[in-house]
Amino acid sequence: MIKEGLDDLPPLTAAAVRFSIAALIMCALVPLLAAREGGGRAPAWLWIVIGFSNFSISFGIVYVCEQELPSGLVSVLWSVFPLLVAAGGHLFLPNEKLSVRQWAGFVLGFGGVVVLFLTELRDLGPAAVPMGALLLVSPLSASVGNLLLKRYATGMSSVRLNRNGVLVGAVVLTAAAWLLERDEPVRWSQKAIASVVYLSVVGTCVTFTIYFWLLRYARANRMALIAFVTPPLALLLGWVAAEEVISASTIIGSAIVVGGIALVVVK
Repeated sequence: MIKEGLDDLPPLTAAAVRFSIAALIMCALVPLLAAREGGGRAPAWLWIVIGFSNFSISFGIVYVCEQELPSGLVSVLWSVFPLLVAAGGHLFLPNEKLSVRQWAGFVLGFGGVVVLFLTELRDLGPAAVPMGALLLVSPLSASVGNLLLKRYATGMSSVRLNRNGVLVGAVVLTAAAWLLERDEPVRWSQKAIASVVYLSVVGTCVTFTIYFWLLRYARANRMALIAFVTPPLALLLGWVAAEEVISASTIIGSAIVVGGIALVVVK
């Protein structure tokens, strides 16, 4: 969905508008939802760090790289996120030590995502290497934010945390867009508007509020498994909605991903 908007919008501009809209929505919703949810207020340093790590840096890099890299490579490189969270949790979170079986599950899940996009990856040239290296900073930055959330945000209000983090992301990305893209052409096509609005509402307000709330109760390494689940689901939706072809690598890769997740979560 990000790539759809980048046909008509510069990357940082698209990201800035997305998070600005999301920030306005969250500001309107927090007074209605915070009392129902419960939970304390996160310290300022935490939501500032989350605003930079999970939103400004992570998404800013993804938007820039999506212009140059195929979606398959983006999915594969971002699938290191569960491995990074698992390693960080094993080292720094007392309740998230992993067994050998679970480590094997994380590695297997990553391998499954690679198989999903194996055909696409074969066609890549050396020009993709520098941009791919830059993209790896995105899951690394997000994993740091998630580990900090798990360690220090237990019992904190997820809607307030999301609002504050999104506000920081909106400010930083808007400043970056103004500095780097103010002379770039912007075309508000129907496709660009639909992409920005959908990602603002569903991809930011809904997704991250629920994700931060679940982090209050679920292990960070298990929450990170969503990065393994998203690529097979996207391919499945493409088959159902757009009649895209399901290849043997899609079926095998999806089966490997499911097997890896099972090794992690099944006792």
